[in-house]
Amino acid sequence: MTKKRYFHIVLLLLVVISVGLLHTFTPADKLVLHDFYRRVSYFPIVVAAILYGIRGGVFLAACTSVAFIPHLYHFYHLGPSAYLAELPEIVLYFGAGVVTGAIAGREKMLRRKYQALSRQLERSYKKLHKQAVTLVEAEEQLHASQKLSALGQLSASLAHEVKNPLAAIRGSVEILADEFPPDHPKHEFSEILLKETSRLSATVEEVLRYSRKQQPQLHTPRLESLPQVIERVRILLDNNFKRKNLTLIINLDEQADQIRVDGDRMAQVFINLLLNSCESMERNGTVEVKSRQDNTHFEILFTDDGPGLGEEDKKKIFTAFYSTKKDGTGLGLAISSRIVEMYGGIIRVETPKSGSGVCFIVSLPKSQEGIL
Repeated sequence: MTKKRYFHIVLLLLVVISVGLLHTFTPADKLVLHDFYRRVSYFPIVVAAILYGIRGGVFLAACTSVAFIPHLYHFYHLGPSAYLAELPEIVLYFGAGVVTGAIAGREKMLRRKYQALSRQLERSYKKLHKQAVTLVEAEEQLHASQKLSALGQLSASLAHEVKNPLAAIRGSVEILADEFPPDHPKHEFSEILLKETSRLSATVEEVLRYSRKQQPQLHTPRLESLPQVIERVRILLDNNFKRKNLTLIINLDEQADQIRVDGDRMAQVFINLLLNSCESMERNGTVEVKSRQDNTHFEILFTDDGPGLGEEDKKKIFTAFYSTKKDGTGLGLAISSRIVEMYGGIIRVETPKSGSGVCFIVSLPKSQEGIL
């Protein structure tokens, strides 16, 4: 029995005992008061029947009947007719307890039934809501698949058209590179052009093989140190940053030179991330590239002080075709995320500690020979 239920019963019994004492000490000729006490006696019976059903009503009716004995004793001295006229009151006590308890019990049964029905409806609603969400997601995936299919066909056509001009560009770059010896200031740019045309050529070949449904060739990574790749990307994007008067700060830790990455793949990732920051920012902003590591992972952080991203954008930013830019394709970050995942890593987005801008974190697992 709970404390609350125990308190209710004690309180009702105190009312019954009080009425019995009033009957006892009130003179028999005070009929108005005795009639009032009899009416009050129904109160604890009805309350007990409502709270605890028929058993509660009958129990309080029995207690009230016992408390009614002093009243009967008063009328016993007035003769049998007066005494017998008061006895039906006890029957009415039990009748009130039984009837009220039955009604209350039925009401409780209906309430439980409706509560069970309400829970069932709630479960059905949640199930329907979940199915609706799944249906919407499936529709979005189908829509994305249709876009990817159309994009694949277009990419295959473009790759075929780009292949021959790209070979011509590479040949021209090789001729020009011969005119710049290693000690020439522009020799570095010719090397970058050769590397980028090689990367683009490999990408075109992969697109063509995929469109022909051929097995992809195993990619042998061209390992470079992380600072080398970052510096190559910095030179490529230097004009983009200068046009907006943006400052690019590179702050890699001392052990970054020992970290080896797939130069072609990671350059594509870093270009996408830095271009994303560059295009989202106004003039005179700052972008910082720094690194950190622990025993298992090496992380490269790309932080800008631009407009930042909303919470909903953060959830969808790596989804194909989702873009926060008016003319964006929504593919750059999606492709970057897949490349990093190929090497067992992950890209995540956070809000910098300053509270403004955005921070993209490329987290790559370490191996004995660095990072692949």
